[in-house]
Parts: sequence; C-alpha cells; structure tokens
Amino acid sequence: MKITLRQLEVFVAIARQGQVTRAAQQVALSQAAASMALADLEQQLSAPLFHRSGRRLALTDNGREILPLAQEMLDRAGDIESIAATRGRSFDIRLGASVTIGNHLLPALIAELGQREPLGTVHISRHNTDQVLARLLAFDIDLGFIEGAANDPRLHYFPWRNDTLRVFAAADHPLTRRPATADDLRDARWITREPGSGTREHIDRALAAAGITPHIALELEQPEAVRQCVRLGMGIGCLSTLELRDAFQAGWLAPVETPFLDLERPLRIAIHAQKHRTRGIQAVLALCGVDT
Repeated sequence: MKITLRQLEVFVAIARQGQVTRAAQQVALSQAAASMALADLEQQLSAPLFHRSGRRLALTDNGREILPLAQEMLDRAGDIESIAATRGRSFDIRLGASVTIGNHLLPALIAELGQREPLGTVHISRHNTDQVLARLLAFDIDLGFIEGAANDPRLHYFPWRNDTLRVFAAADHPLTRRPATADDLRDARWITREPGSGTREHIDRALAAAGITPHIALELEQPEAVRQCVRLGMGIGCLSTLELRDAFQAGWLAPVETPFLDLERPLRIAIHAQKHRTRGIQAVLALCGVDT
C-alpha cells in the first residue's frame, strides 16, 4: 500500500468542504485530479470514504474514523517541514474563538505569542460557541476558545479564565436606580445574543434557575448590536463585563443589579481528542498556562 500525503490532503479537504470542486480549489488541483486522488485512495483502502448524493459527499463510518488519523499525518508532515525550514522556530495554527473572547482576550494573547514565537503564523476566526465546537469536530481549526458549557466527549477541555456577565440597560432606565426583582426581569423586554452563543446559554440557564421566563424582543449575533439596541431603550440586555466596561465608563449604559442571578462562568480552551498536538498548539497552550 502506498498512500500519499497528497491523497490524504485531498481526502481531508473534501471532508471539510463536502464536495470535490471546492476541495480541489483549496489544495490547488483540478477537479479531475482531486477526484482521481480520492478514487485512488479508496481503491487502495478497499473501502468507500464518502456517501455520494449528487455533488455532495458525506463521510462514511470508515471515513469518519480515518479523518483524524489523516489530519494527524498531515500535521506531522507540516511539523517536519517547519522544523527543517526554520530549525524548529516556526508553526502555523488555526484558532477559533467565541465573539467576546475573540474581541477582548485573544488580541493580547496573540501579541504575546508573537513576541515569544516571531516566526509563528496564527489564523483566527470568530463564531459563537456552537460554531466553534462544530469547526473543532470537523478539524477546521486546531484550538477553540469557548464560553459555553460544552461536554462533547469527542473534545478535551482545559480551564483557562473566569468571566462575569452583567445585566444592563440604558443609563436613564428605571432599573439602573435600584436592585431589580425577579418580576422586573419577567416584565422587561430582553435584547439577547442568538441561540448557540455561550453568553445566551448562560443567561438562559441563570434566568431559568431563578424561575424567570424572559420576554425576548430581539436576538442578535453581535454584542455591539445588543449594546446599541439597549442604548436606544429597546430593552435590557446581558453581556460579559468585557463587552460593557467602556460603555459603563462613558455613562451611556449602566448595570442592573441582580444579586439573585448566578452570572459567573468559566472560559475554556477545547481541542479534538484525536488532534495531534503540533508545536503551535503546544506553544498556545503553554502561553495560556494549560498543563496538558
């Protein structure tokens, strides 16, 4: 059997893209060459790796089992090339982060990483927590920085930092002048993050624990959109203090005191359980104080 790295690269690209055309573009091959590479690989393995449905391809059971092994071989080959080219001083890593972490915590982390590892290359994408986890499971990213309480057994999780959410309102809102009651929160119009967001998951859980079913007026994907709608008096919101610090200081938003809500949450780093710990991954985890 003579499986090539090129065949594995094509296989992984098709698994990510779900079709040959986009995968061929990703690996700089013609569609015909990519199709041939996949066919040769399946022939050598004597097993189909994908179910075909028109142009869409979905992994078979064999394909799902082989995908992390193929990705590991490509990662190790990349490490070999990097070590040879830069005497071990280079790496290339893909990070995914929930929006709040990506906006407020990762920039300083990446700046410090750049000082320690000047030849490293870092790619960052921002999504909500559910999307970050999906990209980890598909091996589209190497590490995920998340806010939600995920527990998928296919992933490993490392505690990183703690965060606090705050309920808030426009500065002239009556609830900013006194502690809120549970009835106040039931009667209020809420401007929230979208389902799948770690912030939304936590506030939903905290409200439910207090016996409160909120009246959700708007669901928005970006914290800044939530802040601006609350500023305009459209309702109250709940975001990380990281997202609210400057608005509180400027005086155009103000906290709503809710001592009966549990708004503390952990921030974690997630990795696929079968992911090879490349030099880049090890560098980021070490910088974050994670003991693996």
